[in-house]
Amino acid sequence: MKRLSPPDSHHLKAAEGWLELGDPLQANEELEKIMPQLRVHPDALEIRWQIYAKEKKWEACVDIAATIVKFAPEKQSGWIQRSFALHELKRTEEAFDNLLPVAERFSDVWTIPYNLACYCSQLQRLDEAQKWFKKAMAIDEKTVKQAAVDDPDLLPLWDSMSGILWKRTK
Repeated sequence: MKRLSPPDSHHLKAAEGWLELGDPLQANEELEKIMPQLRVHPDALEIRWQIYAKEKKWEACVDIAATIVKFAPEKQSGWIQRSFALHELKRTEEAFDNLLPVAERFSDVWTIPYNLACYCSQLQRLDEAQKWFKKAMAIDEKTVKQAAVDDPDLLPLWDSMSGILWKRTK
């Protein structure tokens, strides 16, 4: 899809800035300045998703991310964000089922196998969780370790491994 052009691209950038500053209300006001027909642009929807996620409006997040997936399936963020919101709604099996089909398509993105590991861990599918976690580690070990160290979604996996956090088999 074509990138937004000025002045809409400027409003999008301003919305991103407000989010980085921790002000989702101002971010939303900037998005509202984008021409109405362009507010469904995937880039604008991604910012809208972040605003709603900060407010923990997970049902709306599912809808927004599903729209991104529908109109921009090449954007990994839509797939990841939809499953994340489903998981937050305690629909973890559905989160897993929606993310699994794109694991190979985005095989260089550590977040996808990492999230699949989290979902499997929460679903008590611990062997599968370990497999996905190892895939994430193979993509970006340093980042995965940083994300995993305090992630409560992985606690069942860590407990099953007797506290061996970073054992990595090749």
